[in-house]
Amino acid sequence: MRSHRRRTLIRRGAPALLSAAALITGGLAVAAQSSAFATTTTASAATTTASTVHTRPLCSQPTKPGYMACQAVVRTDLTPQKSLGRHDTPKGFGPADLQAAYNLPKDGGKGATVAIVDANDDPNAEKDLAAYRSQYGLPECSTSNGCFKKTDQDGGTNYPAPDAGWAGEISLDVDMVSAACPQCHILLVEAKSANMDDLGAAVNQAVKQGAKYVSNSYGGGEEAADTQADDKYFKHPGVAITVSSGDSGYGTEYPAASQYVTAVGGTSLKKDSSTRGWSESVWGTSAGGEGAGSGCSQFDAKPSWQKDTDCAKRSVADVAAVADPATGLAVYDTYQASGWNVYGGTSASSPFIAGVYALAGAPGTGDVPASYPYAHPDKLNDVTDGSNGSCGNYLCKAGKGYDGPTGLGTPNGVAAFTK
Repeated sequence: MRSHRRRTLIRRGAPALLSAAALITGGLAVAAQSSAFATTTTASAATTTASTVHTRPLCSQPTKPGYMACQAVVRTDLTPQKSLGRHDTPKGFGPADLQAAYNLPKDGGKGATVAIVDANDDPNAEKDLAAYRSQYGLPECSTSNGCFKKTDQDGGTNYPAPDAGWAGEISLDVDMVSAACPQCHILLVEAKSANMDDLGAAVNQAVKQGAKYVSNSYGGGEEAADTQADDKYFKHPGVAITVSSGDSGYGTEYPAASQYVTAVGGTSLKKDSSTRGWSESVWGTSAGGEGAGSGCSQFDAKPSWQKDTDCAKRSVADVAAVADPATGLAVYDTYQASGWNVYGGTSASSPFIAGVYALAGAPGTGDVPASYPYAHPDKLNDVTDGSNGSCGNYLCKAGKGYDGPTGLGTPNGVAAFTK
């Protein structure tokens, strides 16, 4: 079977940075479909043949300079579930799975607002969120009870044109925030287009409205003007801004390369018989072309807290969470979609990590929260297996300590996400 073709990075005329399509190997044989995927014991893991899965990107590829693509993919080898029987559960991992895998508290984050920044409108965002939360027994999060708010990039209700791809991205984002932080409020800020300037204006609007945690699940090719965009849109001390590292394997995208954000890579996640009960490897293969993004920025300065040796400038990523669609997430999406699907991509890991930051508590007023995990690397699950390309070093290959595809590791509770 074959996976989706990698997206071409187009932004303000920047050349494509990465190679053409490649096959990606999922870290888990798709043998059973339930609320979680098949459990793999230590004994059987060595003999299990990893399988590829059919997927496609949710968002259209950019056709104009200056535009971004969302980082979400949908499993197309699984039949969407329009409705569930009395004893049925959605395919893919749900909140209880993720809370267990990452040792997260179930009742933190009260009063915190996590903002989601995406392009275009999802007319069904609130009702789809309600269905997801109801299915998993999470508290109501609606406009009426003050938990959910949707706004345009100017802070009003003149919502942009709907788009099915970005609507799926929005569903993934709000569901992943809900899974990480069920008590958090959610602010959805919809940019009028996928242009970086509109998306950046939406980031500023989210901060203006008081969000201390802002997730961005999109990216495009780097260019020299990124340092100006950094100061204009992402330099918000005291705000945890997370960005997907990319879905095209080894290679660096913007705004993940911004020195002011937490760049979030991706893993394959599966149950096992270890003490933790779960194991993770890099989402990707040594063939490259697909999987979590990583590498050295061409333009962004290296922040003081990064000490790796092979990048003179900013290194991507910082931390990671599940992103492999082969070990993907249950998401409810009905705008030109069929209800329950399994989604993946680093579009899943970015909002999830934003929710983890919210569980950890408000950042210090003048801090850049991207620095926090570097002060507490021992509080993360170190991912030491797998690669997303063949660069020949830690920038594409996992190992002990820091590596490009998974950064310092994945959450083990919230201690690594506070000062």
